[in-house]
Amino acid sequence: MSSLYDKSVIKSLIIITALFVFMGSAYTDASAQNAALEIEGLLSRIGTSDCQFYRNGIWYKGAEAQTHLKKKYTYLHERGLAETAEEFIANAATKSSISGEFYQIKCGSQSPVSSSQWLRGELQRMRAQPGNRAPQ
Repeated sequence: MSSLYDKSVIKSLIIITALFVFMGSAYTDASAQNAALEIEGLLSRIGTSDCQFYRNGIWYKGAEAQTHLKKKYTYLHERGLAETAEEFIANAATKSSISGEFYQIKCGSQSPVSSSQWLRGELQRMRAQPGNRAPQ
């Protein structure tokens, strides 16, 4: 009788473990998808803004900055270095990987701010929008 009980317990533990693994995998996939959507949202906000983007001594239009940062994001994401919006900002959108010079963003007549400050503010606004369920 104890052998039957032991098999039942083992079987239950296997099922429970499999469910936890599946649920963890589903959560990871959803988190990665949310992060990708956030990063695409940030890139879109840069590209459609009337702001200028300072990189290596030159002011660029938002669309040019979007193209540049998308390339950096793709490169870093493939290497596991831009898995979240925060990692994207820190590793791709803060400074030049060639010169080490910090990026800046200037909108209209406002003073330039660091790109990381601007992007963190945009990320905060995106996450605060009703219906946005991205992880914070």
